[in-house]
Amino acid sequence: MVKKTLTSEDSDLFRETIGKVRPVTNDKILLNNERKPKPYPKEINTECVDPLTLSKECDLDKVGLEDSLSYTAPGLQTAVLKKLRKGYFDLDAEIDLHGLTSNTAKQQFLQFLQDCTYNGYRCVHIVHGKGYRSTDQHPILKNNLNLWLRQHQDVLAFCSAPQKNGGTGAVFVLLRLINKFSDHDNAD
Repeated sequence: MVKKTLTSEDSDLFRETIGKVRPVTNDKILLNNERKPKPYPKEINTECVDPLTLSKECDLDKVGLEDSLSYTAPGLQTAVLKKLRKGYFDLDAEIDLHGLTSNTAKQQFLQFLQDCTYNGYRCVHIVHGKGYRSTDQHPILKNNLNLWLRQHQDVLAFCSAPQKNGGTGAVFVLLRLINKFSDHDNAD
């Protein structure tokens, strides 16, 4: 880089524009000694709110052993369900409920989805089994899960898994992304 040489006119103009200057005698900066506020942990809502809304479609037709399940929340594009079926979303977690009683399965299902939404998981795999031991060719757990998933507030879509992931004995579930940080955290 070539150094420019200033003419005396430019130098005088610069000094006139800048005005009076004083040399820096101390290069240390004094910090403000005010005490910083202590950090506090974010409150976790420990209230047990039922995530299942009973207003959504309570009278569903019973599904059979080999029937496929699928659902999209109102307002969601059908392309999302196609992507879910094709495995576009990576699986973040999975749970195996088959062989459990209905009440135990519901407790584990609700706890699993609560943990998944809290951790920011997007797509999960739930194995419910095909229900070969059920009476009348109507699997109990599969039908219950069909209803629970439709009623759950954080479920956007679900569909039966591909054959390699359990087929009609499992579902892929697309969850709503929950913002971990509330608006009052950003007010500072």
